[in-house]
Amino acid sequence: MKEKPQSSHHASAAGAAPARDLAAIAHQLEASSTPEQFCSALSKILRVRQDEVALLHLENNLLRFLFPGELKTAGSIPLSSTSAIAAHTAATRKVELFNNFAKIKHASIFETVRLGSKEEGEQRASTIQKLMSAPVLDQQGKVLGVIQICRKGFDVSSVGADFTLDDLQQLELAGQIAGRAVFMKKP
Repeated sequence: MKEKPQSSHHASAAGAAPARDLAAIAHQLEASSTPEQFCSALSKILRVRQDEVALLHLENNLLRFLFPGELKTAGSIPLSSTSAIAAHTAATRKVELFNNFAKIKHASIFETVRLGSKEEGEQRASTIQKLMSAPVLDQQGKVLGVIQICRKGFDVSSVGADFTLDDLQQLELAGQIAGRAVFMKKP
């Protein structure tokens, strides 16, 4: 059963953050020329680790990871998937927010892939506890992919603050900016 939305689950998040903040965010993201740079900038803006950002590109009715790199060869997500939030986001073209994601029935196969360098020495929990998802749309409204931000940890109380409407609005803006990026058109 899907969690009740914490926000305008299937509607635009517009109107939450001040316009000057969004303009600064847009400037930071528009300077990115690769998926890696874009996701790194977005992780800083939304105060999450880089391994808590995912960018997927839609091709032939499959969502394929552009970031993180470790997931590029891990497989793809069919748009027809009924248990993948990314597929649902692409199909509905709406932002989604789950601050209790671990209780949501979802495809968890990609959570088992180890992310980050082995030299870090830190054992990272890979269970997604909180998740935001936004479509990446071109200027004609065609779905190019999906961008997701999560908080990972052992349980919901160990991962920090809930995502807010401002966070969701920033992710929605990131999806719009990614929709204009060259790396989304020809990955």
